[in-house]
Amino acid sequence: MAADTRPPRPSSTVVLVRPGPALPEVFLVKRHARASFGSRYAFPGGVLERSDAAVTDSCRGVSPAWANARLKLESGGLVYYSAAIRELFEESGVLLATHELSAAALQVARDALNAGTLGWQEFIADNGLELHCDRLHYFSFWITPVGEPHRYSARFFLARSPATQTASHDGGELTESCWLSARQALAARERIKLPYPTRKTLEQLADFDDVDSMLRWADACGDKGVDCIQPAARADGAA
Repeated sequence: MAADTRPPRPSSTVVLVRPGPALPEVFLVKRHARASFGSRYAFPGGVLERSDAAVTDSCRGVSPAWANARLKLESGGLVYYSAAIRELFEESGVLLATHELSAAALQVARDALNAGTLGWQEFIADNGLELHCDRLHYFSFWITPVGEPHRYSARFFLARSPATQTASHDGGELTESCWLSARQALAARERIKLPYPTRKTLEQLADFDDVDSMLRWADACGDKGVDCIQPAARADGAA
């Protein structure tokens, strides 16, 4: 299939935030050179998988009808929430779920999920996990420009990082990670390469002085209705 007709792949992105010394901080991960957005810093996220749809009965705090309305979909809205929690766990180690697993057990499970030796559905069923979908605040929707070799239809969620968990990159697809305020990340964008949606999101978040106001803003975006953003590709390959 030609690149300019390739359909975008449904995906979920999570902007993980926490209080910082002066300003709220966001978690950024650097993808290895051969990955999509290679050698650039972005937020944790990835494409929806079959297992995400298989575990929606374990989702809590958000109903299928509410998720569909929030994402302006006829069906399948809750799958984006499930995928967001899975991708966040795989890529940052932060699990938005009720569980009784130790930090060591979570690390073993994360490694197994990333290695493909453990399935998301199996992990949830074996440990009786309840996914906290209500901790995901939907605020943005991006579609990769036509003509790009890797295209995504990405729903962006904001989430507060649990104080009892530590975020870290996986060491495989992700080679580095950092916590920075949105203003710091933007000031360093000549040193750390940022995809266009990441940069525009950071510009929005740079206006806020605390995590609570960020979350209220994200909820207001969802209440108002999130419109799709699809930039046009430039001749130099940038959006």
